[in-house]
Amino acid sequence: MKVVRAQLMRRGTTGIFKTPLETLKKGDLVLVESPSGPEVAQVLIPPFELPTNSEDLPSVLRYATRKDLRQMELLKRREIMAYRSCRELIEKLNLPMKLVEVQLLQEEQKFVFFFTSEGRVDFRGLVKKLASKLKSKIEMRQIGVRDEAKLQGGIGPCGREICCRTFLKSFDTVTIRMAKEQNLPLNPERISGLCSRLMCCITFEMDTYVEMAEELPKIGKRVISPYGEGKVLRQNVLLRTVTIELDNGSVVTLPIDQIKVMEETG
Repeated sequence: MKVVRAQLMRRGTTGIFKTPLETLKKGDLVLVESPSGPEVAQVLIPPFELPTNSEDLPSVLRYATRKDLRQMELLKRREIMAYRSCRELIEKLNLPMKLVEVQLLQEEQKFVFFFTSEGRVDFRGLVKKLASKLKSKIEMRQIGVRDEAKLQGGIGPCGREICCRTFLKSFDTVTIRMAKEQNLPLNPERISGLCSRLMCCITFEMDTYVEMAEELPKIGKRVISPYGEGKVLRQNVLLRTVTIELDNGSVVTLPIDQIKVMEETG
């Protein structure tokens, strides 16, 4: 099955969609399936074959029409109006919450308000006033800082749009141990994402690092090198080298095929 990469015009998020329209070009506007109902999207990458199973992917429904574009603009204006109304009411009611985003679910005719807060919030009064003003169903969803970054998007330190905004479907656990295993700088500013949590990409190559590290002598191990005996100070998993402090006090860095681990004696 052919697929395209496209960006939702109203949300800004990108995704992969299976398509029966093999003549699509970059820049074409199409109607695609989304959790909130049909959405207008712009093709970023023309149809290509996806090597993995694509049956569970959302579909391109058809080319977008002028009516679809007018509907999109109408929904966008309604979301902006709902966002402003909610912000005003939050300030008026002095609620300890930060409004992140508003989404209008077309098929359910319901506004979903995403917010962050350090604790539980009694938003019953807010919901009542919003329902009265917007004449629609209201749902409040409290989210975490990672979800906030996913909704708002942004550019990561790699220069690309953050992973959770593009292809990540769920958040895996990321630990400082993973950063240590990969010899990453433990400076929070260097290994934290826009959400101020450890970057999700730290998990991407973790299994490979662990597998490759097993082939290297561990830090502290006694080894024999062409320059004499010593102990391992550091490893470089990607370069497959180790840094050794020799018994004479000098330090050398060598590829692992030039060293041999000394057998431990009782």
